[in-house]
Amino acid sequence: MFDMVRRLPQAVWLIGLISLVNDAASDMLYPLIPLYLASVLMAGPRTLGIIEGIAEATASILKLFSGVIVDYTSRTKAWIVFGYALAGFGRPLIAFISSWPFLLAIRFADRVGKGLRTSPRDALLAASAGPDMRGLAFGLHRAMDNAGAVLGPVVASLLLGFGMSLKDIFLWSIVPAVLCLVLALKIREPDRIIRGPAVKISWRLHDMPPAFRRYLVIVAIFTLGNSSNMFLLLRAQELGVPQARVPLLWAAVSAVAMLFSTPLSALSDRWGRVRLLLVGYLTYGVFYLAMGLMRGNGLGLYALFGFYGLFMAATEGVEKAMVADLAPEGRRGTAFGWFNLTAGLMLLPASILFGWLYERFSSLPAFTFSGACSIIAALLLVTWFRPGRQGKRGEGRARNTDAGTGKGG
Repeated sequence: MFDMVRRLPQAVWLIGLISLVNDAASDMLYPLIPLYLASVLMAGPRTLGIIEGIAEATASILKLFSGVIVDYTSRTKAWIVFGYALAGFGRPLIAFISSWPFLLAIRFADRVGKGLRTSPRDALLAASAGPDMRGLAFGLHRAMDNAGAVLGPVVASLLLGFGMSLKDIFLWSIVPAVLCLVLALKIREPDRIIRGPAVKISWRLHDMPPAFRRYLVIVAIFTLGNSSNMFLLLRAQELGVPQARVPLLWAAVSAVAMLFSTPLSALSDRWGRVRLLLVGYLTYGVFYLAMGLMRGNGLGLYALFGFYGLFMAATEGVEKAMVADLAPEGRRGTAFGWFNLTAGLMLLPASILFGWLYERFSSLPAFTFSGACSIIAALLLVTWFRPGRQGKRGEGRARNTDAGTGKGG
């Protein structure tokens, strides 16, 4: 596998490095925003909910828009460069604001940047690696993304430990923003994106392959049970994990995902996407049921969080590789847009429903509901999905199809 990793195209490594730097900056600041909102801007949890709700909904809608435009223009680089620049250069401005509406504007710009870059970036990754290496490419990207999620909170803790103020930390985030921009400008698009046939702008889903539409339904059902990870941290505190250890517990989850994303996603190139997703969804179901039943904060709890990191490693890259397998040639951007929109929009009702069950009844019904959604999604994968020739293998049969055209993934 290491030889295959070395043979991945330069674009895959460059996009992974950009994600590492960007996520390190984002995750360095993200835990500090609630503190800044409360201690400097004098606003509470309800305001934070308004800000994050508007920001995330905007990102989800723009992921579809940017995916459709990529298929129409056959260009990805400009959207990637602009998306990372808008997010990166907006974050340092938090140091100068004096009220929460300005924070909303900055977070809005950050999520606009994410919405504009995500589907084009995914389409570029799919075009850069052939079907026989697609899972590996997305897995490496997720591994580097999770590496940034580990690095960011550690850097923030160190800076705060050395006495740096919140405002100064926000100002220093300009450094990774510049680095991301420089790296993004070095991206080279494959010829197959630049010289692709012209297509009409189309937002339509009904003319996508039936297997892709069924896949979106399965993703929606699974995501309905995939509430905010903040609830996992809340549950950990409820079980007695000291507050100071909670961020480290989450950093450990990201570390496990970072270590196993590449090998597990690469396994899907040989073993099959459906099998890896099935294992991942079942793992999620077991984890959530166990979290609802857990009592105490011993080693079992820490082992469970490591188990959750394995779920992330087994699904994050594979889900996107599946999209690339199922999407028609020339409409991958649109396909990634619909995938990202579906997953993004379902996160809001998932968190609202989970929170209501948690508060109205107890943690057990909430975690049981989430676990049940993942198990239903797993059953649909094996009984209803029927991916046919492409999805069963991102695996090799799609490779044979592309071999006749001289094109990769």
